[in-house]
Amino acid sequence: MTQPRINLLDFDSEGLTQYIAGLQEKPFRAKQLMRWIHQRGESEISQMSDLAKAFRESLAEKAQIQALPIVSDQRASDGTRKWLLDVGQGNAVEMVYIPEDDRGTLCISSQAGCAVNCKFCSTGRQGFSRNLSLAEIIGQLWLAEHSMRRDPDAVKRIDLDNQSEHEGRIISNVVMMGMGEPLLNYGPVVGAMRLMLDDNAYGLSRRRVTLSTSGVVPMMARLAKDLPVALAVSLHAPNDQLRDELVPLNKKYPLKELMAACVDYLPYAPRDFLTFEYCMLDGVNDTDEHAKQLIALVKSIPCKLNLIPFNPFPDSGLLKSKPERVQTFAKRLLDAGIVTTVRKTRGDDIAAACGQLAGDVKDRTNLRGRMQSIKVGDIGRGL
Repeated sequence: MTQPRINLLDFDSEGLTQYIAGLQEKPFRAKQLMRWIHQRGESEISQMSDLAKAFRESLAEKAQIQALPIVSDQRASDGTRKWLLDVGQGNAVEMVYIPEDDRGTLCISSQAGCAVNCKFCSTGRQGFSRNLSLAEIIGQLWLAEHSMRRDPDAVKRIDLDNQSEHEGRIISNVVMMGMGEPLLNYGPVVGAMRLMLDDNAYGLSRRRVTLSTSGVVPMMARLAKDLPVALAVSLHAPNDQLRDELVPLNKKYPLKELMAACVDYLPYAPRDFLTFEYCMLDGVNDTDEHAKQLIALVKSIPCKLNLIPFNPFPDSGLLKSKPERVQTFAKRLLDAGIVTTVRKTRGDDIAAACGQLAGDVKDRTNLRGRMQSIKVGDIGRGL
C-alpha cells in the first residue's frame, strides 16, 4: 500500500531539519527547501533547481507542498480580500487580507470554529470542530502571500526591511485573530509563528506578528517564555459579572488572574505595551460607568485600547453602539491618559469584519451541500 505523501508545510525549521536528516541528507538542504517553499512559494519539488536531481525525484515521491483548497475568494470595495478554505468534513475556515497605505495585514485562523463562544462573535455560533494543523495555519500565509504576488492587479508590494530575499512581499503583518482561540491550539500555532519569524521563511519581526487571546492565562505565561510576539487581549468588559456573560472563559480565568498575566507578559513583549480589544455594545458595556471601571482596570498597565464597532449578526440580541457614544467613551479613556483608537470597519460588505468570520458559514455558503456535490478533482489546490 502506497504511503500518503507528507506535507512539507507541516514542518518548522527544526522539524524540517530532522526530516531531512532522516532522509540521510545534509542539514543545509532543509534551509534550501525552506527558501523555496516559503520565500519563493514553489509548490513543485521538481522545480527546485539547486537541489540535486536525484534528491528532488526521491523527495517528490515522499513529500508535497499542499495548501488548503479554496472554496471562495471575495474582494470588498475597500480592497479587503477574504478566502473561504475547505478543511474537510463540511467545515471551513476563513482568512482576511486588509491593505493599508503602509502595510498589508493578514488575519488568519487557528481553529475550525471556536469553543470560547463569546456572545458578540458570530464565529462561536457554529461551535467548535477541530484544531488546525501547523500546515493548515502557515498554509494560509503561504497561499495568500504567493497567490497575490502572482496577481499583478492584487495589491501594491510592501518593502519594509529592504531585505532582498523578501523583495516585493505583499504581507507585512500577521494577526492571529481569525477563527478560533490560538492559545487553545498552542503547538501548531507556535510552530506556524516560528516560520513567520524565520529569516529563511517570511522574516517578519515579532512586532509584526500579533496573537489575540480571550485570556487563556496559563498559556499566556508559556508563550512569554517560548515565543513572545505582540499580544492583544480580548477584554470587552471592565468587571467580572459582565465579562462572565460576554466572554464565558472569564469564569475560569477571571479578570484578576488575567490582568496579572498581562503584567507578567510585558517584560517579554516585543513592544512596551499590550493591546486590549473592546467590542462596543449598545447599552451593555458602553456607559460612562463602564468607562470609569475600565480606566481603573487598565491604568497601571502600559497599553493601548482598541475600541471595536460591533458587527451585528442574526439572533445575537445585541446592537452596535452609536457613533457618538463610542466617541464619548473614547474621549474618557484618552482624558485618563490611555492610548485609545477606534477600529475602522473593513470588509463588512463581504462579511470579513471583526467577529463575522464564518459564524454562519454553513447557512451562508451551504458548504456541506457544496462539498458533497463537488468532485475532489474540481477543487483548486490553493494557487
